[in-house]
Amino acid sequence: MSQMHQQTAGAGSTCPGCEEPLESGDLFCGACGYDLSAQPAGSDDRPTVAMNGSSSAAPPDASSQWPVAPDVDSSDMPVPAHLPTDLPVTESSGGEPSPNAGDGPAERPAEPDEYPLPAPGAPPEPEPADPRAVLSEPTPPAGTKLCVACRSGRVDPDGYCENCGHAQPRERDHMEQQLDAVAAVSDRGLRHHRNEDAFAISSAALPDGSPAVVAIVCDGVSSATRPGEASLAASREANETLLDALPRGTHPQQAMHDAILAAADAVNALAAEPTQAREHSPHQNAPACTLVGSIVAGGLLVVGWVGDSRAYWVPDDRSSPTVRLTEDDSWAAQMVAAGLMNEAEAYADERAHAITGWLGADAYELEPHTASFKPDRAGVVVVCTDGLWNYAEAVEEMARAVPVDSALRPLHSAQVLVGHALDGGGHDNVTVAILPFRLVPQGAGSA
Repeated sequence: MSQMHQQTAGAGSTCPGCEEPLESGDLFCGACGYDLSAQPAGSDDRPTVAMNGSSSAAPPDASSQWPVAPDVDSSDMPVPAHLPTDLPVTESSGGEPSPNAGDGPAERPAEPDEYPLPAPGAPPEPEPADPRAVLSEPTPPAGTKLCVACRSGRVDPDGYCENCGHAQPRERDHMEQQLDAVAAVSDRGLRHHRNEDAFAISSAALPDGSPAVVAIVCDGVSSATRPGEASLAASREANETLLDALPRGTHPQQAMHDAILAAADAVNALAAEPTQAREHSPHQNAPACTLVGSIVAGGLLVVGWVGDSRAYWVPDDRSSPTVRLTEDDSWAAQMVAAGLMNEAEAYADERAHAITGWLGADAYELEPHTASFKPDRAGVVVVCTDGLWNYAEAVEEMARAVPVDSALRPLHSAQVLVGHALDGGGHDNVTVAILPFRLVPQGAGSA
């Protein structure tokens, strides 16, 4: 900044700072202490102010210098005051100053009556993010299962969302499957937390090229450890054993017997836990399940079972009798077989459904039951767990529950029977397989 001219007040003059009258010879204003020696020369020509706030006529670093206070001879003199007019002027917007910017205090723009203040303790509002700089959520790897509730959290192996903790519907809560000549439906029911039933349906070709159709249904024993794993292992192993034996020409009844033994071995293997695991869970028992299966092949109807899951024969012509093809391994069945109770009394007892035979490492001596039939008319085989037959126990009740077109629509028939159990209360898991039996005329297929 350039040096200002030294001058004193003249007669009749006023203070440039407060416009108070001055006396001749005053060096400072007696009212405000204005340094009269700093009064600019009375020239209308003002230097141009550059964008950086420095005068075009001043040295490059002049804008950064403060005015030099003049020396004073007496300590009684007031401290020199520097007014806004003593400093370089630059608009906040970076533009040229207003014409009167150097004449005195600048006029301020009108201010609002109130200024909005943040609530006490409220965090400052974040600056809006540049959308170009925001990283999108990474795409989860293929096959990742997302939560059905929040749609963002991943599901852990126990079936719960890692984000919101929501329990996920289990795949086995409701299952349906249909092949050309067999169908099955399994449902958790209305009272159980999970479905511990399992099924397997398949078909294979016999050595002569004729079809063999298979249905396996298993019911996990709820009082055992990991019943759902037991039923799943048993159904799969029995089905695979049959698909291996039947094409090799093994008689269907013998194949069924071997399949039950193979299923028992699969369930027994689940109990082979490390010693440390048993120490941490000393009260666990061996996994267990029941099994019932049916094969339709070469005009034969074969059934096999262990436990209290059942198979029924329901003819298309309902004037013919419906027949239960299996006998339960249960307390009630033993009482009836021994002549100690009639059927109504036995099944009214609270011990009625206690099973006396099952697949599992802690089962009694395993005795697979098998039977072979040769129906003389068309019909369907209903293979089911007690989740269904508890609501249609008598053969007449089962005949009324099975739709008349079951042989033509096996999946629909299985759905209807599961609905019948749910309408009855759905107290247990319910699984039904429908296996149509078509009567082959004598001599058909021979060349």
